[in-house]
Amino acid sequence: MNKHYPNLLQPLDLGFTTLKNRVIMGSMHTGLEDRFYHIEKLAAYFAERARGGVGLSITGGYSPNRRGELLPLGSRMDNKMTALLHRRVTSAVHNEGGKIALQLLHAGRYGYTPYSVSASNKKSPITPFKPSKLSGKQIEKTIADYANAAKMAQYANYDGIEIMASEGYLINQFLTERVNDRKDKWGGSAENRMRFAIETVKAVRKAVGEKFIIVYRMSLMDMVEGGQSWDEVAALAKEIEKAGVNIINTGIGWHEARIPTIVTSVPRAAFSFATAKLKNEVNIPVCASNRINTPEIAEGIIANGEADMVSMARPLLADPFFVAKAEAGKADEINTCIACNQACLDHTFQMKRASCLVNPRACHETELRYLPTQDKKKVAVIGSGPAGMASSTVLAERGHDVTLFDADDKIGGQFNIAKQVPGKDDFNETMRYFGKMIEKYGVKVQLNTFVSADDLIKEGFDEVIVATGITPRKPGIPGVDHDKVMSYLDVLRDKKPVGKKVAIIGAGGIGFDVGEYLVHSHAGDAEAEKQQWYKEWGVDTSLENRSALAQPEVLPAEREVFLLQRKESSVGKNLGKTSGWVHRATLKQKDVTMIPGCSYDLIDDKGLHITVDGEKRILDVDNIIMCAGQTSNRSLADDLIAAGAEDKGMKVHVIGGADVAAELDAKRAINQGSRLAAEI
Repeated sequence: MNKHYPNLLQPLDLGFTTLKNRVIMGSMHTGLEDRFYHIEKLAAYFAERARGGVGLSITGGYSPNRRGELLPLGSRMDNKMTALLHRRVTSAVHNEGGKIALQLLHAGRYGYTPYSVSASNKKSPITPFKPSKLSGKQIEKTIADYANAAKMAQYANYDGIEIMASEGYLINQFLTERVNDRKDKWGGSAENRMRFAIETVKAVRKAVGEKFIIVYRMSLMDMVEGGQSWDEVAALAKEIEKAGVNIINTGIGWHEARIPTIVTSVPRAAFSFATAKLKNEVNIPVCASNRINTPEIAEGIIANGEADMVSMARPLLADPFFVAKAEAGKADEINTCIACNQACLDHTFQMKRASCLVNPRACHETELRYLPTQDKKKVAVIGSGPAGMASSTVLAERGHDVTLFDADDKIGGQFNIAKQVPGKDDFNETMRYFGKMIEKYGVKVQLNTFVSADDLIKEGFDEVIVATGITPRKPGIPGVDHDKVMSYLDVLRDKKPVGKKVAIIGAGGIGFDVGEYLVHSHAGDAEAEKQQWYKEWGVDTSLENRSALAQPEVLPAEREVFLLQRKESSVGKNLGKTSGWVHRATLKQKDVTMIPGCSYDLIDDKGLHITVDGEKRILDVDNIIMCAGQTSNRSLADDLIAAGAEDKGMKVHVIGGADVAAELDAKRAINQGSRLAAEI
């Protein structure tokens, strides 16, 4: 028994096989699944997680047939040639002592294909094509295709399969009146709507025999109108247990639901109460999921009897050695997932390869490698924001002699600002991680130090990395120096008092962050914040209402806020693909007035004078907060070049915001810093 996390790291006996701990790496589509020539990259990706100690990894979704593809020519498991190719993945995982299951996912009406199918021909609100309605014969054929796909996964030496039946994909579509309006034996009553799921499990079990893991990912809370009731969920759980499922994994919410389930603002372990209730209904292991990102939280869920296992997908992107570090009592060295979605889900929905903001090696293991250096250099990194922290720690890990300078009294740069925003507390974890890596790899840190080009040249550094970040841009608005005017740094960093009526100029990510900070009512401790979150988003924690939906109870905003932008496009249009809607919805809940197409005419004692659609207006506000972009702070690099540093054998690099001032782009900064450090 592990002394640090005795419940989380306890083996799980399934009878015919044993998982070495209670951690499942949940399924995530990374983009490596869809093309055969990425198979070695996929193998390296899963092998690293197996080496890191995960009990069971689950792949991204593979369709059992062509009409279930997520995208044209997307990932499928339907023939022996494909299965043989996948032996490279399973061998890589088994060689590291791990186990892996293939997820079978039929997209149904969520397929981005003109040949998608579903229980009915009702179009999804988030995909472009209207699906065809499956005939009775096609349903029987689809069930047979699931069984064949499971057999092919077994032939590929997978340890099991996961049947994806949540998040609004095909099986979930059959289960709900929202999509399933059939009048035959596959629709109508709850019993009939369950038939497809149950028959699929039975067919799969018959195809693979008894000694093969079947995980069923069940939707516990659909969070859409016309979804399942709790009684229907519980009844289905009992039936699929009888049909031969070994583990029930949990899914929360459909992709089209208007309640966030995985973004940073969702409280940690927000939905484990539903898993706890399901655990009382069945006799097989139940797995909790969603916003579980530390071993302490995972341990607590299992110790408290809320689940038998935990599923963590993105946390294993952020740190493939999460489990091994927990096992060794080194949780402070875990690179924690901050649920930003910027490099994982946003990439996936843009048809790009997934990665991770805090770990750019994720899904790039064969390309981005931190190899020990054969040529130790003396390197100065100027600026300890995301780019500086990433580059300095990777350089030191590889064996270089690194000094990190910062004019501030602490490391972190813009992360120290971001972590002030409600729902972004997890940025503190990233700060903790980099601080630990700085200590572990011996980076020499000089804070409260403004270093000049002459200082660096005198010290004889071989390489200088300028990561000095950005300076907030001061727009040329008449009256911009008025006492009413503040910058976002005044608000988030310096905590200067802000009036009750506020105009925010600039509706990018920073403008939205400032808006959320100003309207948020701080409930106090984490539990109070969680209960407030349930109420504001309308989550029925009693599970008495169908789909776990309740009437939202939104607390009044702390201030009256106007959010303005020059562009005539929708305010917030360019925010993240999978999280932007949450930020927009949050401010709309708080009655923030969003005004696009503004020209800023004057700031005076009366407030902010603007023109919108040719009409002049005065916003009578107490403060005007500038979030109108940034400029790169690269003067040190210019000074070094002017002083002839490169002629003296010193290489000068510019990264992060100092290179490109584009909002506060930590994803680009950490990726750029890490890749540069891997090359030096």
